[in-house]
Amino acid sequence: HVPKRHRRLHSCSRSSGAQQRSPSAPCPPHPLSLVCSGGCRQFGKILTRLRLLRLCFVLVALSASGAGAFQAPLPATVGISGVAMAAKAGNTVYWFRKALRLHDNPSLVSAIKASKTFHPVFCVDPKFGQSDKVGANRMSFLLETLEELDASLRAMDSRLIVLHGDPCVELPKVWDEWGVSHLCFEKDTEPYSIQRDAAITDLATKKGITVHSEVGHTILDPWETVAAAKGKPIITYQPFVNNWKALLKMKPLVIAETVERVPPLSDAARKQVSGGKMDVPSLVSLGYKASEKTTPFKGGEKEGLKRLQRYMQRTQWVAKFEKPKSAPTVFDPEERSTTVLSPYVTFGCLSSRVFWHELMAVYARGDGKHSQPPVSLEGQLLWREFYYASALQTPHFDKMEGNTICRQIPWAEDEAAQVRFEAWRDAKTGFPWIDACMIQLKQEGHIHHLARHALACFLTRGDLWVSWERGAKVFDELLLDADFALNNGNWMWLSASCYFYQYFRCYSPVAFGKHTDPDGTFIKHYLPVLKDMPSKYVFEPWKAPLEVQKKAGCVVGTDYPKPIVQHEIVSKENMGKMSKAYEAHKLANGGSNAAPPAQKAPAAPKAVGGAGKAAGGAAAKGAVKGKTVGTKGAVGKRASE
Repeated sequence: HVPKRHRRLHSCSRSSGAQQRSPSAPCPPHPLSLVCSGGCRQFGKILTRLRLLRLCFVLVALSASGAGAFQAPLPATVGISGVAMAAKAGNTVYWFRKALRLHDNPSLVSAIKASKTFHPVFCVDPKFGQSDKVGANRMSFLLETLEELDASLRAMDSRLIVLHGDPCVELPKVWDEWGVSHLCFEKDTEPYSIQRDAAITDLATKKGITVHSEVGHTILDPWETVAAAKGKPIITYQPFVNNWKALLKMKPLVIAETVERVPPLSDAARKQVSGGKMDVPSLVSLGYKASEKTTPFKGGEKEGLKRLQRYMQRTQWVAKFEKPKSAPTVFDPEERSTTVLSPYVTFGCLSSRVFWHELMAVYARGDGKHSQPPVSLEGQLLWREFYYASALQTPHFDKMEGNTICRQIPWAEDEAAQVRFEAWRDAKTGFPWIDACMIQLKQEGHIHHLARHALACFLTRGDLWVSWERGAKVFDELLLDADFALNNGNWMWLSASCYFYQYFRCYSPVAFGKHTDPDGTFIKHYLPVLKDMPSKYVFEPWKAPLEVQKKAGCVVGTDYPKPIVQHEIVSKENMGKMSKAYEAHKLANGGSNAAPPAQKAPAAPKAVGGAGKAAGGAAAKGAVKGKTVGTKGAVGKRASE
């Protein structure tokens, strides 16, 4: 060790205007009698060697303490606001919720860069993790995703720590036990999540814990897209897309680097999770039966990326894709007429921004000709952005009452309506096309968007006159890609409660399915009771002569239900009810059909920090460099898949 006062005596001044000594000029005598007669250069070499020797002692000490492969914290991240997330490396909890991936996860990258110890946590929230709210297929998809994430973290000498219970109760417990100084997570736009995150942030702040969150679940910041609407309700697609494109032009995308290493767990956390404690739970341990899982689609980041690449390699298919022209009756899970990427984007196994980036690359590789929004693949991603902004802007988005953009329609709530609802939910309406779509949903957790249209229209304005809220709850339970914004937004659309107002256009529960599957192959696959019914009658088995029904082994009223309604009659009656509801809406709004001004969206959680080089942070060693994506070649029908 050389005291600073002596180092200053033997260093040539480099300050502005200072006169520099010749390298050969003699140095003043050094109090410690180090070799000084050769001048400052020789002394500098000695200092360098001393520093290297000191570094060796430090590294040996770290090795002896078992610090692991990650021996130093990554640099603190400087965010969009220009404020450092953390001046010093801390003990961090990263709270996984939807961003269940290591690629393009800005908040995760920021957390790692500011960490000395790092604790990846997932909390099975009772608001989500209950069998009466989430179907077995959806839950199994989540658990498979968590298992893969855990395996990826274990390969980096870490692991996923799974808590059970209210996050506002369970997270503070581990903060105290692990000595946590930082909490990081991805921003969420759902009403419950906004309230939960505000409560968690308040609890953390009171404990002196720094909280950091960033946008990552959508392509652009939904709070910014809401602000771009300037107070107007976001209920029309094209104006939204115009604003969205302008925002993207001002702020090109930056894809965060893929995480390839993480800091170690704290000693306290390692001890607490030893012996299989806090592992990813099994489906059975959460109250489900193993036999309830019937979906052919496997969860996980790797599966999502693999599926994305498989479709993006089909350049011509991508360029020509038009959603309304895709077939709802293809039931091979590997050869669907759409990508079936929505579950992966919903759970955050696949980044929507990476999806966008890869799609733009495919368009760029082509001859410049490709389908356009709203029907193109690009358009599907833009529909998702649209619904996220509309939901964020609209209080009570999942309800009719108190929802300022939703038509107030007097849906039936009597006992007869309950009977009709249960028949729809249980695939016993007596309309084979409708029942087959519902059975596919129950078995697989995914159905084509046109099948969703048919089910939603039939339950609401088309035939059964049951509230869209009830249908949305069933979809929320059964769909792998159940999403607050998209699910409720699409149900409002299809019930002609908002966004779409041509209530006189009604899907036929008979003719609609025939259009793409005249032989009824789809129906016979999901309704084996009709497998021997002649194609002539498979969509309307009640019209088959009794002899034909007996020969096919399916007598209507015995082996398969009679139609619950007469479509030709009730559809016309319901159009009349819709007309009256629309007229009442017009009178209530002073003769205008326009929606009232939008209410102010909930404030975005304050963000300090960023990810990738565009945010000012240095990339982790070995990580993929960020990619900048603009609007060239791109900027969309609805993002129900």
